[in-house]
Amino acid sequence: MRQSLAQLERAFVEEVHQDRDRRASLHRTAESRTHRRAVRRETKRSSFRFAMLCLTLVATAVIVTIVMFKLLFLVLG
Repeated sequence: MRQSLAQLERAFVEEVHQDRDRRASLHRTAESRTHRRAVRRETKRSSFRFAMLCLTLVATAVIVTIVMFKLLFLVLG
């Protein structure tokens, strides 16, 4: 009976250790997934901001060119 009880206790301790390891692994996996999602979201946001910056610069150049030629036409015309 004593050996049986000792075996049960050892099995319980082993199961507790496995459960602890499993929870730690799940926690690390969740943290990793959260970090990857945050990085992906920031990259997407940064790409959108860069595209808007480029679009704004091109639009500004086009508007300035049009206004410059209209004023030149008015002055010389």
